[in-house]
Amino acid sequence: MIQTQVTQTARQILTETIILAKARKDLSFAEIVDGTGLSEAFVTAALLGQHPLPASAAEVVGQKLGLSADEVTLLQSMPVRGSFADGIPTDPTIYRFYEMMSVYGTTLKALVHEKFGDGIISAINFKLDIKKVEDPDGGHRAVITLDGKYLPTKPF
Repeated sequence: MIQTQVTQTARQILTETIILAKARKDLSFAEIVDGTGLSEAFVTAALLGQHPLPASAAEVVGQKLGLSADEVTLLQSMPVRGSFADGIPTDPTIYRFYEMMSVYGTTLKALVHEKFGDGIISAINFKLDIKKVEDPDGGHRAVITLDGKYLPTKPF
């Protein structure tokens, strides 16, 4: 699909519809993703308005959630990305990621540049994974893998 959104409004409304349908049907994101052929992280991000879904995946998701044909079409459009509407996030979970980048962002930048040279880590050619593991000291730990392609800065 070559359609793109120009504001976040339509996708935000669709996200609210999706979250309500997910709750009504008592589905996990993993259950919704099953049969799409895509990762749980990618489809979840798409359902939250951050990516377009391929038509086949949008149809699978739409059928599971009872979405209309227009909503399935909207899931395939290229969204206006970004979830920080106005500055510092206030949701505690999202804020902790913001805090992690505030504390470790310069460390990550320094280590990326030392190991790879001048460039960036792509968020386009990217993979994300999250696992829940046992903590030897009790409780659980979150293991989050951010896997992006390195793109060197090229002189011109």
